[in-house]
Amino acid sequence: MCVPGCMETVARRLSRRGFFKGAGAAAVGLASFQAFAPPRPAQAEPMRFSGVVDLTHPIVEDFPTFFGTNQLEIEKMYGFEKDGFNVNRWHLVEHTGTHMDAPLHFSRDGNSAADVPTDQLVVPLAVIDVKTQAAENPDYQVTPADLEAWEAANGKLPQGGCIAMNSGWGQYATSDKFRNADADGKMHFPGFGIEATKMAMERGLVGLAVDTLSLDYGLSTDFATHYAWLPSGRWGMEAVANLDDVPAAGATLVVGAPKIVGASGGPSRLFALV
Repeated sequence: MCVPGCMETVARRLSRRGFFKGAGAAAVGLASFQAFAPPRPAQAEPMRFSGVVDLTHPIVEDFPTFFGTNQLEIEKMYGFEKDGFNVNRWHLVEHTGTHMDAPLHFSRDGNSAADVPTDQLVVPLAVIDVKTQAAENPDYQVTPADLEAWEAANGKLPQGGCIAMNSGWGQYATSDKFRNADADGKMHFPGFGIEATKMAMERGLVGLAVDTLSLDYGLSTDFATHYAWLPSGRWGMEAVANLDDVPAAGATLVVGAPKIVGASGGPSRLFALV
């Protein structure tokens, strides 16, 4: 909760949003996807909120990873008992825990995590609930029909915003179920289908977020959503937590992305202002 006056201050500072100018028709090739440039900043109404939801999983050394191996090691450099202060060295793979996929992750020369525009890091948040579908089919992919159902209930998807898939997978983040690998090592978890990804681009969204290990569903071998979404200058968030605590519409997402030059992504602290 904010102290008195804090919400008004934040509202003034976070009062810029994006808008999308003329999406045009969706095309199949990568060059066509890149034509759906992210929205430019635009003026928005002052924002108010009464609570903050942490959308970030705590990262531990054995947090489940896409490749199935540990991606974090913490080395003690200095300890309080001996040195009077604590300092650790992290050995960390960028895409660990709740983390950003920057455009550079799946493109030759896209923005690194440090270069994602600030106006794209404080944005309206739409949460698409597909828990029922994912419970019946762990290989479920979000469809245009899911997005249309959200719009029927809540109005148009927010231009310049982020759309998050709530598949219920966040509850498995401390177990092998998060990867859900079969005997052949193939993973089974939900993600965004390419047609829904195209629709999100046409709607002018700048962020995709999932509560699983990948924007694409676990069985994907072509990473169609990654290759369509990220090279167009947009970002993704994977392994997002606590989406059940966020309303379908009306929240504002604050992305604390790592400002490391050349990073293809990195662990991020996410908050939803509700």
